[in-house]
Amino acid sequence: MRIVMAGSSGLIGSDLSSRLISDGHDVTRLVRRPPNAAAEVRWDPAAGSLDPACLEGADAVINLCGAGIGDKPWTRGRIDELFRSRLDPTRTLTAAMRHLDAPPKVFISQSGAGYYGNAGQNLVTEEAPAGAGIMARICVEWEAAAHEAPPGVRVVTPRSAVVLSRSGGALGRLMPLLRAGLGGPLGNGRQYWPWITLPDISSAFAFLMTSALSGPVNVSAPQAADVNTLVTELAAALHRPALLRVPAPALRLVMGKLADELLLASQRMEPALLRGDGFRWQHPSVQGAVSWVVGGS
Repeated sequence: MRIVMAGSSGLIGSDLSSRLISDGHDVTRLVRRPPNAAAEVRWDPAAGSLDPACLEGADAVINLCGAGIGDKPWTRGRIDELFRSRLDPTRTLTAAMRHLDAPPKVFISQSGAGYYGNAGQNLVTEEAPAGAGIMARICVEWEAAAHEAPPGVRVVTPRSAVVLSRSGGALGRLMPLLRAGLGGPLGNGRQYWPWITLPDISSAFAFLMTSALSGPVNVSAPQAADVNTLVTELAAALHRPALLRVPAPALRLVMGKLADELLLASQRMEPALLRGDGFRWQHPSVQGAVSWVVGGS
């Protein structure tokens, strides 16, 4: 397949593009700097600038653009950047598609578990309504922008879970603390974090390119886990204690709104459509995922 990818330099994009290339696909990367390879095309999503010709003949377009949710404090300017860094690239891609006589067959445009807000202990499938909060608003607008693609394009908006990887990602700051025996659950630890390993999220995106699924798809592991379980399993695999619980008020004092939406919100997400369509996970259980993260198989 010929695939055009936006956001290929991030955690998921780097792994996914490598996987697709190794599987024999032709991957064109959209970059914001001068291209330094034949497989790169320059664009400027902030200005809505993209030559539609680069999408001509593409079988799939994958959009992974977006500033890091937890990278910086949520000032008013940063929140605006979180919106713009997702909406501008998505709208630029769909606008370019509308200039083509034969647009791509499928447009996979990332969304997130934040769509559901703080859902508590409720199990949320793709049919659950949007929640409240900044992340939910971002995801609602993000998905709506993807659906501006022209008729005939199968639009998929994967609501991605927290990605567990061996370096960086959601565990980038937590793992050094756990390795030093200084980590522990966040808040009361009973909040559910939907999770998935990096190899599995790349496999899921590759799967969605050729499946018949469309619209929102929960991309998470099939085993739900709360923060207490995740942290306890990680610490046990590292042979370290995990006794230093960080109370919610302390998290809010340091991180403000970011604490409530990123660390303390609960989304017990069920990947109903992926499971129903026959997707197979490499790491379906917390124990297997943790073993992989700390260096096992």
